[in-house]
Amino acid sequence: MKNKFNTYFKYFLTSGITVAVVSCSNTKFLKEGQMLYTGAEVKIQNDTLPKNKKNELKAALEENLTPKPNSSFLGLRPKLYAYNATKEPKKEKGLRYWLKYKFGEEPVLLGDVDREFNKDIIVNYSENKGYFNAKAKYDTVSKNKKAQVIYTLNPGAQYLISNVNFLQDSSLINQEIQALKEKTLLKPGNPFDLDVIKSERQRIDDGLKDKGFYYFNPDNIIIQADSTVSKNHQVEMIVKLKDNTPKLATEQFTIDKVVVFPNYNLRDAKKGSYNIPMSADSLKGYEYNDIYVVDPEKKFKPRIFDRALYFDKGDIYNRKDHNLSLNRLISLGVFKFVKNEFVVSDSLNHKFDAYYILTPRELQSLRLEALGRTNSANYAGSELNLNWTQRNFFRGAEQFKASVYGAFDVQIGGPADAENIFRAGANAQLSIPRIVAPFQFNSSSAFVPRTNVKLGYEFQNRTTLYSLNTFNASFGYQWKENVRKEHELNIIDISLIRPADVTPKFDSISRNNPYQQRITQQQLIFGPTYSYTYSTTMLPKKNTFYYKGMLDLAGNITGLVTGANAKEGKEKTIFGVPFSQYAKIENDVRFYHKFTEKTSFASRFIAGVAVPYGNSENIPFSRQFFVGGSNSIRAFRARTLGPGSFDPRTQQQNGGFAFDQAGDIKLELNAEYRANLYKFLNVAAFLDAGNIWLINDDLDENGINTRPGGKFSKQFLSEVAVGAGVGLRLDFSILILRLDLAMPLRVPYYEKSERWAFDRINFADSSWRRDNLILNIAIGYPF
Repeated sequence: MKNKFNTYFKYFLTSGITVAVVSCSNTKFLKEGQMLYTGAEVKIQNDTLPKNKKNELKAALEENLTPKPNSSFLGLRPKLYAYNATKEPKKEKGLRYWLKYKFGEEPVLLGDVDREFNKDIIVNYSENKGYFNAKAKYDTVSKNKKAQVIYTLNPGAQYLISNVNFLQDSSLINQEIQALKEKTLLKPGNPFDLDVIKSERQRIDDGLKDKGFYYFNPDNIIIQADSTVSKNHQVEMIVKLKDNTPKLATEQFTIDKVVVFPNYNLRDAKKGSYNIPMSADSLKGYEYNDIYVVDPEKKFKPRIFDRALYFDKGDIYNRKDHNLSLNRLISLGVFKFVKNEFVVSDSLNHKFDAYYILTPRELQSLRLEALGRTNSANYAGSELNLNWTQRNFFRGAEQFKASVYGAFDVQIGGPADAENIFRAGANAQLSIPRIVAPFQFNSSSAFVPRTNVKLGYEFQNRTTLYSLNTFNASFGYQWKENVRKEHELNIIDISLIRPADVTPKFDSISRNNPYQQRITQQQLIFGPTYSYTYSTTMLPKKNTFYYKGMLDLAGNITGLVTGANAKEGKEKTIFGVPFSQYAKIENDVRFYHKFTEKTSFASRFIAGVAVPYGNSENIPFSRQFFVGGSNSIRAFRARTLGPGSFDPRTQQQNGGFAFDQAGDIKLELNAEYRANLYKFLNVAAFLDAGNIWLINDDLDENGINTRPGGKFSKQFLSEVAVGAGVGLRLDFSILILRLDLAMPLRVPYYEKSERWAFDRINFADSSWRRDNLILNIAIGYPF
């Protein structure tokens, strides 16, 4: 046994998995009389059933059969062989244990298959889909210690719905059921389907819950199928209330008292401090707009509950408002547990009290974080953060966050002259759970809208080149319509950038590069910004979609009022610093398709444009677009591509550096096939394309174009860079380590006839590999 096992892995390493597995047998390990179960097939005998229906029924039936045979790969079963060929491990760890019980699969034998049980499953499933006269049988086919079970189904004709009848009576609950019948899921002409019937009962229950019937249950509805009143395999569906429905389930309830316990904990519950239900006299609290708040220590202002709760005294119970209130309490971010109870207070008049039992989170926290980080510029490094959070800053669930940080980044796989970066800074944010504005803002969303105030400072040092001091502040709003749609509007977003310690080396490098000179210019940027996000990626769907659009308007009103016009020499300043004036829009669209649970396709398209005008002839460097790097076009190093057909290597030859290429227009397309090989091990194959361009030529003081070919023109398609590659992703749940190896297929700064790289590919040449195989190391997926 041991020799055969070693031989298998020798072939695996030297000749490939196909040769290895072909050389082994999975039946030689079976005992006398045992047979390996290789699967089941369902054959459907019905000449009148359309082919698509027959295939759909066959696939569903085979999916429901048990047990499943051992997994296979290209018709082979390497996991089964690993289990059989590996000796019983002495310990529950090590390679032998992993091979046998983690990677390997115990054989599924014919004796494990309950064929009668599977036959019943086939018949029952068919009847649930409207094939009332279904009959099934089975046969076993065996050869060379392998067995397959063949099930034959004769489903007969599928019964269709002739009409749907909602029985009527004079009760209040029946009147509400009648009001719901127009949107019934049971449609004449559709097949009888038990799953649809269950969904219809749930739909009626949802509708009644929204009309105050809190104690109603889907089981209180019965839907009968009567095949005696129609011919030609048709049934009449009869929807009615069960005769034994509890009286409580038929009563419509209204809200009596609303009581909130905002400082509830298990300690108090054990002491009997909070007993539910309780009389109003026993509550040690106060009333606020018909809400009774039990908060002896007055930790929370009562208006936060008035805004969050959608129930008022005298309202008819509504489950939508019930769920909405709970979700809004949770989204305040200050409560760890949110519980709701309804207790009948007046059974004669059908009233109950609504109790909200809230357990606060720790209101203050201090956290020290040490992080490993990467970014799209191929930088990797570490960051140390000290964060303080206060979740009830003014007793109104306001969240105040303050942090100080320091970071050091080193470029991996980038140009040698890219220089390391040191950053240090501090920032503070106050998030208020309402819209602070001179106008009324009402939201019926399950998410509480927020007003955000931010202040920050950062010192950045690019060794041997320059240092920058950046001050920023913003005031704006963030709100979600629902789980898919989110808005963020900053009424004002200010950034002030001041250079410091600009070295002679950088002065020399940027002397003939006006766009690089703008890196160390004083910049004052202010104006509104807006972003809109729509996403279905959180939904369990086969196809999901993500979109984020951003609009950035800087200096617009100020430029209009002051009459600023940089082109005519009328540049205006504020405190001696020229302010930027531009309009920028960016769109990020992503599409995801799941083939199976282990394979998927992901794609992304980015389109952006930034137009300077008025007080600016150029876009500030910090607001321009960049491409290349681990999260962009991975076959080109970060910020070394573009603009257009400009060759950045010419700057290097003239004493400058090739990185930090920026543009005013960006187009990028990415596509990636992802597959899971084993648990945390994932692989990918990807294709990236795109570039950046300029709105205006980059002219120096002598009028010479310093980046020829960079301006956007009708020839932009011929200037699109293309790269492809493969990736390895290690998904450890809390961390995804990504390794992507890419090579350029089309280089836009080569001569037009030589831009496609297929004729130049030479994997045997070490210098070619060094210049064209780009390794990207990153954390997380690129999109």
